[in-house]
Amino acid sequence: MTSRRTSRSAGYTLLEVLVATTIMAIAVVGLLSGLSTSLSNASRLTDYDRACLLAKRTMDDLMLRERLPKGTELQGEFNPAVVGVNGGWRARITPFERAPNAAPGNLGMDRIEVEVWWLSGRQRRTFVLEGYKASPLNQDDMGRGPMVQ
Repeated sequence: MTSRRTSRSAGYTLLEVLVATTIMAIAVVGLLSGLSTSLSNASRLTDYDRACLLAKRTMDDLMLRERLPKGTELQGEFNPAVVGVNGGWRARITPFERAPNAAPGNLGMDRIEVEVWWLSGRQRRTFVLEGYKASPLNQDDMGRGPMVQ
C-alpha cells in the first residue's frame, strides 16, 4: 500500500497566510499604539516631576529669606540650560494670621503661594505650591491681614 500525499498537507494556502498576516498586523499596531501612549505619559510625568522639584526649591529659597515683601508679587524665570525646562515662577506673600493683641516685633503667620509654569510643546502648564512661615510683624503689618479671634 502506498500513501499519497495531497497538496493540502504540503503547506499553507494563500488564504491562510493572508489571514495570519492580517491578525499579526493588528496585534503589532495595537502594541505599538500602547507603547507610544506609554512614552507620551512618561514624558509628561517627567515634566510634571521636574516642575514639582522646581516649585519646592523656589519655596525653600523664599522660606529662607529673612524679610519677604508682603502684598507684592515676586517672579523669575528658570535657566533652561540648567534646569532642562523653559519656564518660570511667580510668588505671592500675604499675611495669614496674627494674634488679636499683636504688636510690632511679635510673630505673625504669612502665606507663601508659589506658582511654577513651564511650556510643554505649545501648551503652558502650571503647578501651585503653598506654605506658611512665621515672621516678625512690623508697623505696616498691623493694618492688613486676618486676625485670630
